[in-house]
Amino acid sequence: MKIKLAEKYGFCFGVKRAIKIAEENRGAITFGPLIHNAKEIGRLKENFGVDLGESLQEVQGYKDVIVRTHGITKGDLEILKKGGNNVINATCPFVTKPQNIVKKMSKEGYQIIIFGDKDHPEVKGVASYGKDVVIAVDVDEIAQYALKNKVALVSQTTKQAEQFGKIAAFLVSRANEVRIFNTICNATFENQRAVLELSKEVDVMVVVGGKNSSNTKQLLKIAQKHCKDSYLVEDKDELDMQWFRDKKLCGITAGASTPDWIIKDVKDKIEQI
Repeated sequence: MKIKLAEKYGFCFGVKRAIKIAEENRGAITFGPLIHNAKEIGRLKENFGVDLGESLQEVQGYKDVIVRTHGITKGDLEILKKGGNNVINATCPFVTKPQNIVKKMSKEGYQIIIFGDKDHPEVKGVASYGKDVVIAVDVDEIAQYALKNKVALVSQTTKQAEQFGKIAAFLVSRANEVRIFNTICNATFENQRAVLELSKEVDVMVVVGGKNSSNTKQLLKIAQKHCKDSYLVEDKDELDMQWFRDKKLCGITAGASTPDWIIKDVKDKIEQI
């Protein structure tokens, strides 16, 4: 089986930074999964003693608390700081950016529109910095809300630019004043563009990453538009040999939270076919 890797894939700047912070703070606990990759979280636990806390109450018992790459809510961050915890902020700078924008625009009286998933930790954190906030995944959902005359639009960092543009155009047609802030991460742009091009060339596509990773799921959606035989796996054990029957060229890409060692394992196993 011949394999071609996407031009851009895998760990982004924010994830690399967060992993380095975790490795430098042995025995700390992360508030929520540091990144959306269970295998890498397990490695940090085994090799560096970095625990995983799922709630505010759980992490308050630790001296050193690492804030995950996706960030946490403004209220939870303030509680940790006031409680005497040593807060080590591993929030990606590309996530901090929309937090600051939402805070500023809210103070200036803008209704905040967030293009993102309501249940995603990044979106919850960004929304906590605003007052009048609407969270939606598409134009149809936004149309259900009463929009103010002044609105400001930001995006979850891992969303597709095409959909963001449609939402921006819709808001311009409905509101008197619209401030548009493109907060989609550059690495997301590059990875999505790379999988778009690669999926046109191959006859089977494998996307490697966490099943709960937003940016990884976006890569899969893009790949499936041009290569119907596109699959998402978290590691080599999830590969199905039937996917590659009568196929000649396999494309591989990976989400921003996928470490190189997992990608290599997947690549090595496919090459043996």
